[in-house]
Amino acid sequence: MATIRIALAQFDFPVAAISENADRVVALAERARNELGARLIVFPELTISGYLAEDLFLRPSFIRTCDEYLAQVAERVRGIDLIVGHPVQEGERRYNALSWIRDGDVLVRYRKQALPNYTVFDEKRYFAAGDQAATVELDGVRFAPLICEDIWDPQPAQRALQVGADAFIVINASPFNPRNRADRHTVVSWRAREHDVPIAYVNLVAGQDDLVFDGGAFLVDRDGQLGGPAPAFEDHLLAVDYDSDARRYQALQWPEVETSDDARVYRGIVRGLRDYVRKNRFPGVLLGLSGGVDSALTLALAVDALGPAQVTAVMMPTRYTSQLSLDEAAAQAKLLGVNYHVAPIEDAFGAMSATLAPMFAGRAPDVTEENLQARIRGMILMALSNKFGAMVLSTGNKSEMACGYATLYGDMCGGYAPLKDVYKTEVWDLCRYRNAISPAIPEVVITRPPSAELRENQKDQDSLPPYEVLDEILKRYIEQDQSRSEIIAEGFDAATVERVVRMVLRNEYKRRQSAPGPRITRRAFGRDRRYPITSGWR
Repeated sequence: MATIRIALAQFDFPVAAISENADRVVALAERARNELGARLIVFPELTISGYLAEDLFLRPSFIRTCDEYLAQVAERVRGIDLIVGHPVQEGERRYNALSWIRDGDVLVRYRKQALPNYTVFDEKRYFAAGDQAATVELDGVRFAPLICEDIWDPQPAQRALQVGADAFIVINASPFNPRNRADRHTVVSWRAREHDVPIAYVNLVAGQDDLVFDGGAFLVDRDGQLGGPAPAFEDHLLAVDYDSDARRYQALQWPEVETSDDARVYRGIVRGLRDYVRKNRFPGVLLGLSGGVDSALTLALAVDALGPAQVTAVMMPTRYTSQLSLDEAAAQAKLLGVNYHVAPIEDAFGAMSATLAPMFAGRAPDVTEENLQARIRGMILMALSNKFGAMVLSTGNKSEMACGYATLYGDMCGGYAPLKDVYKTEVWDLCRYRNAISPAIPEVVITRPPSAELRENQKDQDSLPPYEVLDEILKRYIEQDQSRSEIIAEGFDAATVERVVRMVLRNEYKRRQSAPGPRITRRAFGRDRRYPITSGWR
């Protein structure tokens, strides 16, 4: 059996960290050559620049710098071939490209043919589409490199076969949602069967602003049978043998993968939070710990992402804060070993109320006084952030953000929102998943009725439908684009549907001012779901 050892570099290559990315390429290539005996190492899409550098791609100096460091990589690496993703400018056109490099020479420069321009993707803003296939011979085998969306479109594969490809290698920067791994496997398996060709697939792993890339490299036989996948959200240098007689890739001692959607979602949020904090060089994070389930889960995520020494929790009670909340917040902070402070805001609330009293004369207390408490808490957290440099985490979830059940400049304060794309019902699921690993969130916090505790005997369901109903309506309206009549036709109460849709539409202005958070559903608020603030659509 004739075999070719290949390494797949499932690693993070941060956006615009060009020199660091080049150094990592060189170091990993040397590891693959010396430790694995690899003849070829394959890196993800846009390795040199990072994915997606957005309007940095429009700056000629940025592209020139990528060119310079790509040339340095070619000069520094010997004894192993490299497939490296990078942007390239050719005349008036700019391409999402890859180079196959061997001992200082670029054997092939391939330009991505299928440019995605949907959901979070906007590649046609930055790149022109290539129209040529490429193959490179390595030890008698003709490998055809493709880039991400190329494998979803039939034409790039057909062109590669027409120029004699024996096997495909696909480099990717494909962001996570719970369904996309299965979708990838289905599409790539279909393409392998359709063309009787084996395929190796490597993906970026990283948190980048509001995206998380999950890695999950895998192999597919000519009959569509799956090899792998590699674990999600972990950096790995993966060894693969290509059997040139059988025309088959074989994974060599790949790590075991996670088994549940909850595990992947939890780990995705942890990766997104960790990378956001570290890449932006914050010394740590802080959050308001209320004794409720959202802040409790956020605290657990922060500790798992950064370690307890880099996490500070602050309880800010008022007259409406229950003893249960005080006790359980303190208990969780002690359990997780974080820095913990209690900063009562009753005096500040009284002072602000007294300041406003002459102007509020003759008006009964309402949501204004509730929001005032939230904004005092936000002010305290931001003051601590200014003084000590730690970033504030916003603790709101997707159900709240959809309906506007959050206070601008109050509990919406923060630089990052780990639960921004997590529905309330999924918050409870993730709490139970985390506690199954080790105790992290008090059970009573998970089971108690949710409450903002901004007035006497307040419950979330005073203002919102039950979360089990609310989340099902929201998923249909936000992720599936169903109309009100279509949702009602599925058996939901008409008045409830009308109410939920109104809340979603009228709170776009709040979402525009919210912190970024990791996208973990099919359709997240932000770059994925873009609606006008000012609109007559009802």
